[in-house]
Amino acid sequence: MTVPSTTPAFGLWYDFRNPDPDRPFGRFYSDALDQIAWAEQRGLDSVWLTEHHFCDDGYSPSPFVLGAAIATRTSRMRVGTNLIVSPLHDPVRLAEDAATLSLLSGGRFDLGVGQGYWEREFEAFGRNIRNRPSLLEEGVEVIRRAWAGSADGFDGKRYSLPALPVTPQPEQTPQLLVGALADPAIERAARIADGFLSTQNPHQASYLAALERLGKDPAEGRIYAGQWTVIAEDPEEVWSRIGTHALYQLNNYISWGAFGPGVPQFTDPSQIVEAGAFTLMDAGTAVPFLTDLLRTTPQIKDVHFWAMLPGESVDSGSERIAYLADKVVPAVKDAPQ
Repeated sequence: MTVPSTTPAFGLWYDFRNPDPDRPFGRFYSDALDQIAWAEQRGLDSVWLTEHHFCDDGYSPSPFVLGAAIATRTSRMRVGTNLIVSPLHDPVRLAEDAATLSLLSGGRFDLGVGQGYWEREFEAFGRNIRNRPSLLEEGVEVIRRAWAGSADGFDGKRYSLPALPVTPQPEQTPQLLVGALADPAIERAARIADGFLSTQNPHQASYLAALERLGKDPAEGRIYAGQWTVIAEDPEEVWSRIGTHALYQLNNYISWGAFGPGVPQFTDPSQIVEAGAFTLMDAGTAVPFLTDLLRTTPQIKDVHFWAMLPGESVDSGSERIAYLADKVVPAVKDAPQ
């Protein structure tokens, strides 16, 4: 397993959703790749890609393809998935695609997976959503065996595979990260993963507690922390322009069941901020918040932020990236940890 630098990384999160009917996807992809290459030059450290299927706005269904394109446009940034819905996929193909991307990127790739939640996807791919925990867990085992070059067969509850080696093997084994929201899923992540993909910072304590219950050293935990935060010089003014995009994003997730059953949708962007689903910060607030977060939870190895919300222009997202790169990241990295 290749473990990245111990210095906390700052990155960008992309779903490549494009609900704007007047923006061709080809141009959108090209502009986003230009943005990512530019962000690396500005000092950002990582890019995280996520996955869904059958969305009218083209929510990225092919993160490995996008990751390969990003790897060719960058030289230093790590590329990761936060996350792949692994129960929808053949784990051997996941292992092959991840190994290939690791080779293409010079070992800069980490595979993040999760069990999923959207029943429509499971039905479309011929999977039973009730089997998602075992599909995830067996899939992780198959991927690890494949990366290790094992030619042993596998006969599990969900998968049965012949005694054939998977090639090529990664020259630098990717980290295998697992994301989760509910306590049982977080416990599973602590048991089977190299690190935890946290969607909300309060869940990090649950992960560290689970490590301790499992007899693992919490100090050795690794957390990759997605942030639902808008950081800008005038965050309230920016929110007045992009809050509707956050409303669209979160209400979609709620309707798909991401946060569990019975969660009410938001009716106004102001409710999102009041509920704490998104936090608005300028540098004066973000620097001490992030410095304290990284100091009190040194297991956090990466914090990453949505580069742009669904329907937001690339230029608008780039304004926030520049502010993050210039006013926030250097100050946090230079602060005593």
